[in-house]
Amino acid sequence: MKPFIFTRIQYTSGDWDTDQRMPSNLLHSLVEYTTIPVDEKEKVVQLTSNEIFKSPFCYLSGHKLVEFSTQERDHFKRYVQNGGFVFVDDCNHDIDGLFAKSFEQEMARTFGPKALQKIPNSHPIYTCFFKFEEGPPTTTFELNGWGDDLVHDYLKAVLINGRIGVLYSNKDYGCEWDYDFRNKRFLAEDNTKFGVNIITYALTA
Repeated sequence: MKPFIFTRIQYTSGDWDTDQRMPSNLLHSLVEYTTIPVDEKEKVVQLTSNEIFKSPFCYLSGHKLVEFSTQERDHFKRYVQNGGFVFVDDCNHDIDGLFAKSFEQEMARTFGPKALQKIPNSHPIYTCFFKFEEGPPTTTFELNGWGDDLVHDYLKAVLINGRIGVLYSNKDYGCEWDYDFRNKRFLAEDNTKFGVNIITYALTA
């Protein structure tokens, strides 16, 4: 089995380079809880590059405008339709923010106006490794009233043949998990466990 590589998508329109400690934190969790071999270094791939097609999992985030070029849109669509998985996280944790509005418009342009749908809290992504009976775990950013002051009790997804191809969160997991993995010992509960589920689903579903 090839080592898992955490691949971050670089796109031209916004601030893609967020939450820089998060990937190594999640990779540490994969080592701690699973038998998945990992590459310790995050890989950054431009959306216009064919390198994207080599990765089964990609991460895309930001605070600002998301507006793909024609080539970026073509690559994103082909990647997802050919079995790739993109975890997209809104760093504003705000359904009315610029990232959320522009990304959702981009998904409508790419996959059709109704492609991005709420997924039920009974979806296998919530039970494929750790069990999250209530659906997506909340983040401290939601609970502290940042962003839109809402707790989002669902995630959205673009499904391809019944499988998630794009998982979309307004919960700001990227910032929630953006700390040195050695500080996990101070947490009552390891909050990166849902990240393990996301990656496990991406690799096995």
